[in-house]
Amino acid sequence: MSLDKVLAISGRPGLFKLVTQTRNGFIAESLLDSKKLSVNMQHNVSVLSEIAIYTLSEELPLKDVLNKIKAKENGKQTSISHKESKDKLEEYFFEILPDYDEDRVYASDIKKVIQWYNLLEKHNMLNFDEPEDSTEEE
Repeated sequence: MSLDKVLAISGRPGLFKLVTQTRNGFIAESLLDSKKLSVNMQHNVSVLSEIAIYTLSEELPLKDVLNKIKAKENGKQTSISHKESKDKLEEYFFEILPDYDEDRVYASDIKKVIQWYNLLEKHNMLNFDEPEDSTEEE
């Protein structure tokens, strides 16, 4: 599944799946409790496909970071909780992304990424669409 239809809504816990567009916004379904929510233009909404993590050399798309976690955890839930101490979270994230920018990626960001990964894994939503140019390598 693509991250284009997965949303983070400011002030709301967890992630949401875009269900349908409405005249004034859209309807989203919570991945935590499957409740539907009407979201209007006043909400601060982030589409996961547009989020990137700062590294020392570039901005790495969230999809790539989630794939690195998936590879480390063999497609299972993370071995660390998002509620761990700041030091443990940073140590775990350093294993996944050794060149992440420690000055611009905060512990709260790491918590969100780990929590989002676990939520997406629980709903079997980590099978992202492969890029079209993969056939050129054959």
